[in-house]
Amino acid sequence: MPNYIEKAEKLNLPVLPLYGTVAFPAITISMEISLDVAAAAVAAATDSNSYVLLLSSREALTQNSVTDDRANYFDVGTVAKIKQTIKTPEGNLRLLAEGCSRAQVIGLARTGKQLRADVLCKTVTLEDDGGLRGEAYRHEALTALEAMLHHAPSVSAELLGLARTIKNPGLLADFIAANVLVKYEAKQAVLDCFEPLRRLEAVTLALEHEKKMFEIESELNAKLREQIEQHQRENYMREQLHMLQNELNEGGMSDADEFYQKIIEAKLPREIEEKLLKENDRMARSPFGSAEASVQRNYLEVCLDIPWTKTTRDRLDVKAAKKILDADHDGLDKVKDRILEFLAVKQLNPELKNQILCLVGPPGVGKTSIGASIARAMKRKYVRVSLGGVRDEADIRGHRKTYIGAMPGRIIDALTRAGVRNPLILLDEIDKLTHDAHGDPASALLEVLDAEQNKTFRDHFVEMPVDLSDCLFIATANTLQTVPRPLIDRMEIIELPIYTRREKLSIAQNHLLPKQLKRHGLNRRMLKITDAALVEVIDAYTREAGVRNLERTIGDLCRKAARAMVEQGLRRVVIDAADIVHYLGARKVLPEKIEEQDPIGVVNGLAYTELGGDLLRVEVAVLEGSGKIELTGSLGDVMKESAHIAVSYIRSIAREMGIEPDFYKTKDLHIHFPEGAVPKDGPSAGVTMVTALVSALTGRPVCRDLAMTGEVTLRGHVLAIGGLREKTMAAYTAGVKRVVIPADNLRDLEEIDPAAREALTFIPCKTVTEVLAAALVEPAPAAEEKVGTVPSEYISAPVNAPRAYAQQGE
Repeated sequence: MPNYIEKAEKLNLPVLPLYGTVAFPAITISMEISLDVAAAAVAAATDSNSYVLLLSSREALTQNSVTDDRANYFDVGTVAKIKQTIKTPEGNLRLLAEGCSRAQVIGLARTGKQLRADVLCKTVTLEDDGGLRGEAYRHEALTALEAMLHHAPSVSAELLGLARTIKNPGLLADFIAANVLVKYEAKQAVLDCFEPLRRLEAVTLALEHEKKMFEIESELNAKLREQIEQHQRENYMREQLHMLQNELNEGGMSDADEFYQKIIEAKLPREIEEKLLKENDRMARSPFGSAEASVQRNYLEVCLDIPWTKTTRDRLDVKAAKKILDADHDGLDKVKDRILEFLAVKQLNPELKNQILCLVGPPGVGKTSIGASIARAMKRKYVRVSLGGVRDEADIRGHRKTYIGAMPGRIIDALTRAGVRNPLILLDEIDKLTHDAHGDPASALLEVLDAEQNKTFRDHFVEMPVDLSDCLFIATANTLQTVPRPLIDRMEIIELPIYTRREKLSIAQNHLLPKQLKRHGLNRRMLKITDAALVEVIDAYTREAGVRNLERTIGDLCRKAARAMVEQGLRRVVIDAADIVHYLGARKVLPEKIEEQDPIGVVNGLAYTELGGDLLRVEVAVLEGSGKIELTGSLGDVMKESAHIAVSYIRSIAREMGIEPDFYKTKDLHIHFPEGAVPKDGPSAGVTMVTALVSALTGRPVCRDLAMTGEVTLRGHVLAIGGLREKTMAAYTAGVKRVVIPADNLRDLEEIDPAAREALTFIPCKTVTEVLAAALVEPAPAAEEKVGTVPSEYISAPVNAPRAYAQQGE
C-alpha cells in the first residue's frame, strides 16, 4: 500500500463564487469578474495576503442571487493566490490566479458585500509517487486520454505530450480534469477527491464515459451528413428544374426579379428598402418550392402592401367639418367641439400629431358612428378595429413570421386596409379586451397609444419600425372600470351622456325615420309617423340610454305599415300616438307618476342608471319592536351604509324634530326600495332616506310633487352628486314640480335639458334641515323654528338663470 502524507490548516478566506467552471490546485485560471461580491473578495484578498477561495456554485449567479446558503455551493473549493488583476475597457475586472490547495468548506457568512468562508485546507501527497500502483494508474489514465483524443478533435494533441511528462498522480488528474473534461459536474467530482489515486481513478472513468459519448455523436453525425447530402442533391435538382421552367417561360421574370422591381418602384424609406432587398436576396437563394421560400414570399407581399409613404390630405375647413358633423349626429356637442378644435389647431400647426381620443358612454349613444363622421369631416380614410373579446397579444403585435400561419397584427392590418399611413383608426370596445396565457393585449396597446412610442411601433411579423404618429386614434368604451389605468392615461377621455327625450325625438325625426323609410322602400308621402307617436314610442316602448331599440321599433312600424299598404291597397298610412297600441301592442314600459296625495313615509328619490334617470321611491315603515333596521330592495353596500348614517343622524336631532329619543330601542325600522329585483347602489340616496324616516317617525306627510337627491353626512351636510342631467329628466317626465339638489350642484344646471330646466323649480340645500323644511308638510309647531326654512327665492324663483342660483347659494 502506498504511504500518504497529509497536511491540514484552518483558514478564514474571502469567497469568489464561480459558475460553469472549476478551479484546481497548481493550475492557473483566468476569469472576468462582474459580480459585486467577487470584486469585494478580490479587494479583501489584495489588502491581506492575496489568497481567496474559488468556490463553484450549483446555480447561475446574479447580483441579487448571491447568498450565504451552503446548499447553493459545492462543499470543496480551491484556495488560490491572486497573481494579477487588470481593468478591462468595459469596466470589468480580469483576474489571473493560481490554485494552491483543496479546501473543505466548514461554514459560510455574508459580511456586507463580502462572502467569507471557514475552510479546512488539506494537501495529500504520495511517497515515491505511489510506486508501481501509481504507475499503473498513470498508464491507465494516459491510455484513456489517448483513446478519447481520436474522437475529440477540438482537444490539442500537445496535451497528451504534456500529460506524459507529469509523474505525480494527483497533479496528472488535476491537469486532465482542468483541460480535457467537458462536463461541469465531472470536474467537481475530481476536485472532491483528496486522495491522489482515487482522484486519478475518477478521471479515468470520466474519460471513458466521454469517449463513449463522442463515439455515439460520431455515428449520429455520419447519418446526418448522409441525409444532408441527399437533401442538397434534391435541392440541386429542384434548382435545375426551376431554371428550365424559367427558360420555358420565354424569358419571363422570376419572383425575385418581380419583387426587386416592386421594391425599387415603391420608393420606400431607406431602412425599409434595404431590409426588403435583403429578404428578397434570401428568397432568391432559397431552394425553389421550399418552406423558407414560401415564408419569404409571403413576408415580402405583406410588407409591400403596407402604405409606408402614401398619405391623404386633411380637410382643415372648420365650417365645412361642423356642417358634416351636425348633419350626421344630433347632440354630442363635446365630441364635435373637440374635433373642431383639433382641426383649428391643425390649420395653424400642420405638424400636429398624436391625437388619441376615447369616447365613453352607454351602448347606443353613437360612439362608433361618430368615428365614421369624423373621418368624413376630415376627409381621412376610415378603418374600424374591433377589440371585443381579443385575448392574445399577437392579435395586436402579430406573430413571428417563422410560425406556421403567421400574420401581422390588427394595427398593421388596419393600415393595409386603409391604404394610407394617416387613417382614422377606430379602436372599438376597448373595454372588452381580455387576457390569458398568450399575453395581455391591453399591454400591447400601450405602445400603439403612446405619443412618444408609436413613432417606431414594431410588429412581430413585419420586424421593422412603423410610424403611427400620423394616425388619428379614436377608442370607444362603455365603461372605464375594466380599462387598465396606464391605458387610460394615454387617451383623452370624452364622456357621451345619455340621450334625453327631446334629443331622441330629434334623432328619430332627422336620422332614424328617413333611414328606415329608405330601407323598407317607403317615403314620407307613403308613411307619416307623427311626433306624438314618436314620443309615445320613446316613453312607453323603448327605455334605453341610446337609440338602438328606438330604431328597431321604428323599423317595426315601417314593416307593419308596408304590409297594410300591400294587403289593403292603401296609398298612405298615418300613425299617430293613439295608433301605436294597434301596431306595437300594450305598453312595455309604464311611466313613473307621482302620488295623488301627500304620503307619509314615502319620498320621491332620483337615481342614475345605465338606461338614464329614474324616479326611485323610498318607503319607510315604523313598527313596534326592539330597534332593528331592515333594508330591502336589492341594495348595495353603499346604500346600506347610507341607511345607517340616516338613522344615526335622526337620533342626533330627535328632540328637535319631536321624535322620541329612544325610538331606536322601541321601534323597528323597515326601509324599502321598490322593484326589489333590480340591484341598486350609489351615494345619492342619503337625504331621501332621512326625509322618509323623519316623515314616518313624526307622521308628517311629504310633498308629493317634490323629488330629491343628495348624500348626507353624520353632521347633516348634503354632499354633491353626479348624473344630475339624467335625474332631473326623470323627475320632469314623472310630473315632479320641485327638485331638491345639493347646493354644490348648482354649477351643473347649465347642462340640464332646457325643457326640464324650464318646467322644474330647483331647491339647493346645504344641510338636511333645509331639505326637511322644503319636503315636509305642516311642520310641527315645537320644531318649526329649529328645523330651519329654505329661502323663499329658491322655491318660487324660475330656473332660467342657473348662474344666479350659484351666487345666491354662495
